[in-house]
Amino acid sequence: QVQLVESGGGLVQAGGSLRLSCAASGSFFGINAMRWYRQAPGKQRELIAGITSIGNTNYADSVKGRFTISRDNAKNTVYLQMNSLNPEDTAVYYCNADVYTRPGGVSNYWGQGTQVTVSS
Repeated sequence: QVQLVESGGGLVQAGGSLRLSCAASGSFFGINAMRWYRQAPGKQRELIAGITSIGNTNYADSVKGRFTISRDNAKNTVYLQMNSLNPEDTAVYYCNADVYTRPGGVSNYWGQGTQVTVSS
């Protein structure tokens, strides 16, 4: 079984920064792409950042230039550095990963989510 555990959420004032972490644990052979999603109240979950196993990244326009996704493959961990936060960034942030749970086989997993609240 594979678990993704997020940490680093909290309450921050507008203009501030937070760094989210998501660590994968359990039995697996490796991790392919890792992603961060967020879901604001009353809105659909949206993909905001992704990173491949070799470090190629992509971002949603809403966070480009403010958020940075990175990963430490040795620690099976993905990070999301969030700068210049504004109240519109308030949401539950979820980690998502494609995990090799068997040779040649990939399964997709979600973390439990971490709340980020930005006050004005």
